[in-house]
Amino acid sequence: MVNIPSGLVTFFVRLSALSTLIRFIQLALVLAFVGTAAAEQPQRTIIVLGDSLSAGYGVKVQEGWVSLLAKRLASEGYGYRVVNASVSGETTQGGLARLPRALQTHKPAIVIVELGGNDGLRGLPLAASRENLRKTIELSLAARAQVVLVGMVIPPNYGQRYGQEFRDMFATLAKKQSLAFVPFFLDNVALEPKLMQADGIHPNAAGQPQMLENLWPKLKPLLVAPGKP
Repeated sequence: MVNIPSGLVTFFVRLSALSTLIRFIQLALVLAFVGTAAAEQPQRTIIVLGDSLSAGYGVKVQEGWVSLLAKRLASEGYGYRVVNASVSGETTQGGLARLPRALQTHKPAIVIVELGGNDGLRGLPLAASRENLRKTIELSLAARAQVVLVGMVIPPNYGQRYGQEFRDMFATLAKKQSLAFVPFFLDNVALEPKLMQADGIHPNAAGQPQMLENLWPKLKPLLVAPGKP
């Protein structure tokens, strides 16, 4: 039987313990780094700049499509918060005036522009509406935000020419800037009485999910996939 000096045994025991301690410290440092990196990743923001259709006129806040969007993003693991900067009765001019402060405050990754319906319903000059939307888009892009432009259609009683020019206004702006574009926000909603409020203009709670479905296919490609920095 070989006798190993007690001092050598003690040395190897201490060496083994030191090796274990070093591995533990290395693991702790890795976990701390990962945790810190995750904590330092800013949560991305989506701003919805809209009118009563996005402000949730006539429905509870939690029933509106913007709230449904926030819930969907969370349920699918997307790291976004949604800021609803919509005001009932808003025009393109009003939205443009409020945008700079919203961009400065929230520094959004995405801006959803849902404006123009009230301009059309009031019969405002489309040249001014077009210019307001153009500036809204350019300000958002200059702030390094991606833009989703939401289009609208007005009733035919405003005249065929005005109605067509109104509708084309959105498509032209979207094409020029290569934007994600929803041609008609109330598609499969506006002509369904069961999905509309009594005024025939605003969707009810039952119509809100379809509005989100109209938007989602255009928004989703702009989102950073869950788990990616």
